[in-house]
Amino acid sequence: MRLLVVEDNQALAELLSKGLQNAGYDVDMLGTATDASVALATMSYAAMILDLGLPDGDGLTILRELRHRKESLPVLVLTARGGLHDRINGLRSGADDYLVKPFALEELVARLEAQLRRPGQMLGNSLRIANLDFDSRNRQAAVDDVPQMLSSRETAVLELLMRGKGRVVSKKQVEDHLFGLSGEVASNAVEVYVHRLRKQLSENGARVQIHTIRGVGYLIGEQKP
Repeated sequence: MRLLVVEDNQALAELLSKGLQNAGYDVDMLGTATDASVALATMSYAAMILDLGLPDGDGLTILRELRHRKESLPVLVLTARGGLHDRINGLRSGADDYLVKPFALEELVARLEAQLRRPGQMLGNSLRIANLDFDSRNRQAAVDDVPQMLSSRETAVLELLMRGKGRVVSKKQVEDHLFGLSGEVASNAVEVYVHRLRKQLSENGARVQIHTIRGVGYLIGEQKP
């Protein structure tokens, strides 16, 4: 499960990154409002941890833009602004939770887990195409109600494609969803995971087809008779 953490304090950012990775999350760490806006527009995250005092803008602006687009991404605001007015303003701007610095890492992880348990547009939904179901809360795929044993990255590819049902998902989107902003990726890595996913679904009777749109990306749909 990939998180976006927006925090400009380098020491705190490293602490958060290490703590969240130890808790089992993949983390993309950014330090500016501009970079965060670009990442949110191009990538898919399970949740965001957002500092408000960023060097190039107010984190609340990012939050308001996100909610204006009707995106239900869980957002935990992390800030030194601890006054009652600040907390109310943050929550009314669309934050799901509000944690004041200094804080205990264990509490942050617990609050994050609580947010991820709540049903929403991106979490807790059941996706379905033909006889293939995907429960995004439990991250479990099933064909004719039979659970499928997929790797974590095959699961991530499947969820992204099913959420994009009816439209082409670009190769870059899949790559970013799998590997985030972490650096170099083998040129054929996406093709490998798509091939494995396609093969397993076919062998287990899923009446779906993953189409490769050459030079563009991938499209999932019901298998034609």
